[in-house]
Amino acid sequence: MREHHNKKLSDSERENWLRLIRSENVGPVTFFRLLERYGSVENAITALPNLAQKGGRKNYKIANKSEAQSEIEKNYKSGANIIAWCEPNYPPLLRMTEGAPPVISVIGNLHLLQNTCVGIVGARNASVNGLNLARRMAADLGKGGYGCSDIMVTSGMARGIDTAAHQGSLETGTIAVLAG
Repeated sequence: MREHHNKKLSDSERENWLRLIRSENVGPVTFFRLLERYGSVENAITALPNLAQKGGRKNYKIANKSEAQSEIEKNYKSGANIIAWCEPNYPPLLRMTEGAPPVISVIGNLHLLQNTCVGIVGARNASVNGLNLARRMAADLGKGGYGCSDIMVTSGMARGIDTAAHQGSLETGTIAVLAG
């Protein structure tokens, strides 16, 4: 349904992607439906107030340009890159998921996002055996164990199993995901 365009966004396009996804009641599914219906993010932003009014909403708030510019500046100052769903550096497997985020912020080696990823997640209050198993599995996957190669261990940023997975894959590379 959603076609991958492999296109690098201009600064103004990136700003508009942020404006649309940060607008009231626009989540990932709505974002892509609007993009499909209106053909561009800019057209979707223009249509939103009228759509909201037809839906009975008054004083509908679209994220403004200064908010988007501020988010972009804060990301760049922290060393993060903002990557849109349509851009080549966006993780290909994430792109294929239903409800994929239209934009992500990434700090680190962008090329790692192109590897096949295996998620290791679990309890925050895991047993010692569970922590050791997660650490060992992550290390083995990163080193090409289990008949796998080019595997990137991905996990959240919680204590417990998530932390153990990252610790096990530090030598070979790991991706920590913080939802927002």
